[in-house]
Amino acid sequence: MGLFNALMGQASEVSIDKINEEFKSILIPGETIEKAYKVIRDRFVFTTKRLILVDKQGLTGSKVDYQSIPYTSILRFSKESAGLMDLDAILKIWIKGEPVPIRKEFGKDNNINEVYLILSQHILK
Repeated sequence: MGLFNALMGQASEVSIDKINEEFKSILIPGETIEKAYKVIRDRFVFTTKRLILVDKQGLTGSKVDYQSIPYTSILRFSKESAGLMDLDAILKIWIKGEPVPIRKEFGKDNNINEVYLILSQHILK
């Protein structure tokens, strides 16, 4: 189902072991990765300190943009679904100074509630 979710533009969970090597050079001492998700080639990574959005650009994906968003910059967030029969859910995150929220889709095999809980734990301290 992961490939189908990726083709549909939905987020699927990424193994932390697979991305630790890529992120070790940008994590500060004491910062660890809690969860990571990908949408086709792009990723969003939740650490103990921030949300990191990874945007792979170009045909080969060789150009990569890492955007760090401290949890203190997140104003609000929401999860949305159409109900019991809806197999997809949408996560929206509003950032200070940005009028449009970050929007990520989750398929039925991905637990949006885990992401919502991570955001809650960091933002609602």
